[in-house]
Amino acid sequence: MLIVQKYGGASVATTERIINIAKKVIENHNRGDQVVVVLSAKGDTTDDLINMAKEIDENVSKRELDMLISTGEQQSASFLAMAIQKFGVQSISLNSYQAGILTDSNHSNSRIESINTERILRELEKNQIVIITGFQGIDAENNITTLGRGGSDTTAVALAAALGAEVCEIYTDVDGVYTADPRLISGASKLESINYNNMLELSSQGAKVLHNRSVSLAQKYNVKLVIRSSFNNNEGTFVDNSSFEKQDISGVALNSSIAVIFVKGSLRFSRLISVLSFGKIAFDMVSFLNDGEQSNIGFVITKESLKEVMQILDEYKAEINATEIYAHEDVCKISIVGTGITSNRAIVSKLFQALRDISVIPICISCSEIALSLIVDNNQASFIANHIHERIFTE
Repeated sequence: MLIVQKYGGASVATTERIINIAKKVIENHNRGDQVVVVLSAKGDTTDDLINMAKEIDENVSKRELDMLISTGEQQSASFLAMAIQKFGVQSISLNSYQAGILTDSNHSNSRIESINTERILRELEKNQIVIITGFQGIDAENNITTLGRGGSDTTAVALAAALGAEVCEIYTDVDGVYTADPRLISGASKLESINYNNMLELSSQGAKVLHNRSVSLAQKYNVKLVIRSSFNNNEGTFVDNSSFEKQDISGVALNSSIAVIFVKGSLRFSRLISVLSFGKIAFDMVSFLNDGEQSNIGFVITKESLKEVMQILDEYKAEINATEIYAHEDVCKISIVGTGITSNRAIVSKLFQALRDISVIPICISCSEIALSLIVDNNQASFIANHIHERIFTE
C-alpha cells in the first residue's frame, strides 16, 4: 500500500534521530509499502533564520523570507535521503518545485491549489522512497512560497489526498492526541480516536498536535490520519468520523499567542468589519455590549498581527466612530472542545462551577456548537486550565 509519513522538527533535530527515522521508514519499505515522507526543518532552524533576517530588516520582504526559510526543509529532506541510502535502499529527496506542489502567491501563508503527482509516482515506480520538503510550494511564477507555521502537516495530508494514500501518519514528539497538553495539564489522557470536527476545533484553538488546515483537508478528502510519536512504538490516535453525533468532550486547549482588542464608541459596526476584512485580518468576536448609546466590542486576534491591526484601527478610528481602542496582550484563550458542547448542560455546569471554585471571572466568553472559550490573564491560565480539566474529565 501507499503511505505518507510526516516527521516534525524535533524528529529530525539530530543526526541520530534522522538515522532512526531512516530505519523506521525502511521497515515500511521492506514490508512492500510505497512510502512518501514529508519533513519539517530540524529543531529551531526556521525561527533562527527568521530572527537573522529581522536583524537585517524588521520589515523584511515576505517573498525573500520564504526563499530563505524554505532551505530548512531542504536540509532535512537531503539528510534523510542520505541516511536511507547509507543502508543500501534507494531514496530521493524532492523540493516543492520537483514535487509539483502549486500554491497561490500569498507569501508566508499560501494555500495549495494543485499537486502534479507525475514525478512522485515515477520515482515510486522505481522502488524509491520519496522524501519531500514540507511547508512549501511554488506559485504560478515559480516563486517559492510557504504555507504558514505547522504547514508540513498540510503538505502531508494534501499529498496523501492527491496520491490516494491508504493512510497519512503524522509523527511528532507526543504519542497521540491528549485531552490537554500533558506538559501543562496534569491528568491529561490520550484519546484512542477523535472525529475531524473536534480535532479541527482543538487545532484552531491552540492545540499544537496538528495544523488546523491539515485537518480540514483530511476531512474534505476523507484522508485517514493517525498521530504517533517518533520516539516510541506506542499506539497513536486516529482522526476519523467516529462518534460524529455523540455528545463527547475531546479536550481543553490553551492558546497564549493571542491578544484581545476592545473598540468603544457609537460604532459603525458593518464598517468596522469591512475594515478588518479588507486588511485580511483573521479574528474572532468574543463580546458585544450595547447600552443604547455606545457599543463595546471585543475580538481576538493573533499576537503576531497586533501591531498591524492597531495601526489599521487607528487609521480608520474616525470613520468607524470609535472613541477608544485598546488591547490586552498578556492573555490566554482556554477552550473546551466537544461535539454538542453548548447543549451539554453537565459540562457547562462543571465549567462554571470550576470558575466559581477558584473565584475567576473571565475577560470574555464565547461559544459555538463545538467549543466554549474563555479569555483569562495569561499568568493564571495554567492554574485555571488544570482546574477546569480536572472538573470535566475526572469528576
